Amino acid sequence: MLNKIQQDVQNRMNKSVASLKNSFSKIRAGRAHPSLLEQIHVDYYSSMVPLSQVADINAEDSRTLKVSPWEKDMVAVIEKAIMTSDLGLNPQTMGEVIRIPLPPLTQERRGELVKVVKNEAEQAKVAIRNIRRDANSDFKELFKKKEISEDEARKAEDDIQKITDTYIKEIETKLGEKENALLEI
Repeated sequence: MLNKIQQDVQNRMNKSVASLKNSFSKIRAGRAHPSLLEQIHVDYYSSMVPLSQVADINAEDSRTLKVSPWEKDMVAVIEKAIMTSDLGLNPQTMGEVIRIPLPPLTQERRGELVKVVKNEAEQAKVAIRNIRRDANSDFKELFKKKEISEDEARKAEDDIQKITDTYIKEIETKLGEKENALLEI
């Protein structure tokens, strides 16, 4: 029973860290990366699909993304979707290829992005702590039902705290890496 709860805690905490990594990948650190366009969806025959399902996305160089639609008709649709996204990008169409130059980040914009990254990390830490709280309440419930002893409950809570500390440390590491990448000129 205790092992099952601990396994569930680890799975949920892994998902929280994975979600944080995903959020971080969408925040650009000055370099062009295809993942910047992951959240863009385009109208493809009356259904909204991710951009990656209708075009090839590549980093041409450190400041330019290249989008190559698989169908000629999609060029204008993709260009419009990129322009209307909240990424602040201005695509340039050259025949069947769309090039997206990424403007250099200003110091002010870097500061804003660091705040966003810190907020994302804090939300991940809160999620980790909530998972710990849920597990600890499960242990207390088992103790009240006399399914485990008080010593077992305390040991299980200590184990969960160690797991929590490990994941919080991992979040701090990821935050530091992303901050350094953002502040790097």
